[in-house]
Amino acid sequence: MSATGATGLAGALIELPCVSASQMRRVDEVAVRRYHVRVIQMMENAGRALADLVSERLSPRSVVVLAGTGHNGGGGLVGARHLANRGVEVSVVTDPDARRAPLTAHQLRALVASGVEVTDRPRSGSDVVVDALVGYSLAGPLRGRTTDWSRWTRRQGAPVVSLDLPTGLDATTGILDPAATHADLTATLVLPKRGMVDRPEVGEVHLVDVGVPRAALAAAGLDAPQLAVRGATVTLVAVPGGFAAVGEVAR
Repeated sequence: MSATGATGLAGALIELPCVSASQMRRVDEVAVRRYHVRVIQMMENAGRALADLVSERLSPRSVVVLAGTGHNGGGGLVGARHLANRGVEVSVVTDPDARRAPLTAHQLRALVASGVEVTDRPRSGSDVVVDALVGYSLAGPLRGRTTDWSRWTRRQGAPVVSLDLPTGLDATTGILDPAATHADLTATLVLPKRGMVDRPEVGEVHLVDVGVPRAALAAAGLDAPQLAVRGATVTLVAVPGGFAAVGEVAR
């Protein structure tokens, strides 16, 4: 099927499987246990690709990154570090007293050591807001500061970029928390999530390759095409019931 006319982009539409939270969890487990890809590697790849996307699509001078305590927050902290390395003025908002995943705590220490501002009070006026509060592991309603900060993103005039999927959107059901983030761009990791389908709150969707072997997807029971793309991200288009990439399948 041609994408010309329907999307304004030339090339074939390659439909992708959309995964539930449990399927994505299985992919991560297989990648780590069977293929020896460490979570910190995937986190670093996600954060670097996030920084690339923010830089290339939005060219900000200043960015505020909202970082949660789990691995999604860790990816946001990596992205903040890479943006700061490129001369962007970065402020990271996170809960200083919260218990966080060990690898996320490691990324926070690296960020603090590099001199990036870390605060628990988001300030308006940045060119871009990065939402890395909660990823596909969301369970139940948003709570505490996550609720407050997610609501805060909706009061900003700046573009919002969500990592993996907007905070407050259930990856499996698509149920949206009343305080959920509304993204202008979403950098979704490995594969699009089932709950993102037909949700305008995800904005423009970009698929990020974090280094999960294609064999790991197959071992997790997923038939995903190997896209012939350059770089770590590819723009997706919405199709009935899911998402598709525009391009070619690698041979």
